[in-house]
Amino acid sequence: MNQLIVITAVGSDRAGVVHDLTRAVLDCGGNIAESRMTALGSEFAMLLMVSGNWHTLARLESELKKVGEEGHLTVTVRRTESRPQRADMLPYAVDVICLDQPGIVFNLASFFASRDIDIAELNTRSYAAAHTGAAMFSVQMTVNIPGNMQIAGLREEFMDFCDQLNLDAIMEPVKS
Repeated sequence: MNQLIVITAVGSDRAGVVHDLTRAVLDCGGNIAESRMTALGSEFAMLLMVSGNWHTLARLESELKKVGEEGHLTVTVRRTESRPQRADMLPYAVDVICLDQPGIVFNLASFFASRDIDIAELNTRSYAAAHTGAAMFSVQMTVNIPGNMQIAGLREEFMDFCDQLNLDAIMEPVKS
């Protein structure tokens, strides 16, 4: 029976860090079910969900300690379970672009949390606008909206909220 672990690894960005971590997973017989990896400044962050039997995951936990020490990485491992499917939720994509300013993610999270809407995924990035060089900020998220919530009313509230904060936003159903 397959079990799951979540692995986080953070350390200085360098060539070969992905190789070192994924090799440990492969050598121990684990299977990467999901992953996110990115460079953040001069640091590298990796988040993996790995499946395997009890023996595989125990061996991998031990091996990752060595990989972390040798690669100067902070590695944490946590056992988890599959997330149950919730048929009563509607996934929506939210895209926001605006001038970079403090509190954007907090304000968006507050809007959705106050309505008991789950943020399933969130990605952000800062960049310079093409022609002006202005500091811009982009947010892409997936939210799970309860099926009994009136979508038209929520969308209107969200657009009003974004207008108040001068955020350019789109909220639309996730297309499979």
